[in-house]
Amino acid sequence: MKRWATIILILFFISTGRILADDDEATYKGLSNFTRVLDLIERNYVDNVDPHKLTVSAIEGMMKTLDPYSAYLSPERYRELEIGTSGEFGGVGMEVTVENGVLTVITPIEGTPAAKAGIKPGDQIIAIDGKPTQGMIADEAVKVLRGPKGSSVKITVRSKGSETPRDVTLIREIIHVKSVESKLLDNGIGYVKLSQFQEKTSDELTKAIEKLESKNKGALKGLILDLRNNPGGLLTEAVGVADQFVNEGLIVSVRGRAEDQSTEYYATKKATFHNYPLVVLVNKGSASASEVVAEALQDDKRALILGTKTFGKGSVQTIIRLDDGSGLKLTTAKFYAPSGRSISQVGVTPDVVVENGKTGDAQLERAVELIKTSQINKYVPRG
Repeated sequence: MKRWATIILILFFISTGRILADDDEATYKGLSNFTRVLDLIERNYVDNVDPHKLTVSAIEGMMKTLDPYSAYLSPERYRELEIGTSGEFGGVGMEVTVENGVLTVITPIEGTPAAKAGIKPGDQIIAIDGKPTQGMIADEAVKVLRGPKGSSVKITVRSKGSETPRDVTLIREIIHVKSVESKLLDNGIGYVKLSQFQEKTSDELTKAIEKLESKNKGALKGLILDLRNNPGGLLTEAVGVADQFVNEGLIVSVRGRAEDQSTEYYATKKATFHNYPLVVLVNKGSASASEVVAEALQDDKRALILGTKTFGKGSVQTIIRLDDGSGLKLTTAKFYAPSGRSISQVGVTPDVVVENGKTGDAQLERAVELIKTSQINKYVPRG
């Protein structure tokens, strides 16, 4: 085994064209130790072990040391990820992450079993079907939470401000993630909710606003863009949404270690352009691509941001498929606002902070009031 391990290591450095510099020497020694440990386990452990399982476990452990969003995807989990991006799947309807070592809800998807059961952004899931979630990565949790329509799953939840966990039984449904919903409010005010950034979200936004204008029989007095509980999605669609309101300049920059992971996105003036006053609603459940939109519009002074501080997931995950059908979800870059500020682990601070109570929608009511009284007329395109 040791002979083959040495050959593999040599081939690795030859295939990558790398000379054994100091860092490479350290990598070589580390890999050499790994193969030595693997050999010792295979030869001496009390029970027979599967070398493939050992290797996969080692990879999973390595990914866990990076950040909550990087993960190894087995072939089955890789397929689950593809299903999840299709916009329809069987599950309970919530986005989760690992925050400070604890499985935490980013946001429940509106109208799903999780939302109906009162699950909130920031709730901690300490057990699933009685099994503690300590040490569980987000993708493992997603796999367990998904399942056939009509089947049940019990989660143990600890909410902020409550020391006593509670058990919640959720009945899985087919989750349909509708990206864009809209309605015309009183006084010619348009309301558009973006639940997630999927393919064609920016095009659907354009059509939604056109329908609102048609229903209003003219230009809107103002628009409320609701990004609350929007966990993110496709960066290109987020840029497309911001581009419809920003007249010029930088929307977001993406910076990674690799040159091909760094780029800047600017307003194109090719997008459909909407120039009326704009209020953007955000909360703890607004994350990733939705934070990109909110930050871009705030930095440009194009919109008033209203609500509560956002989640703070300002990073880009690249999905890399491996030859055996498995894959890696690897954090390869971070988002930076036009001001140069990183959103990661910071979030977007609203211009106007409004907490929602247990009844009513104080955030939406405040947004409507600001537009009605023309208090946000200064938030119009520059140039």
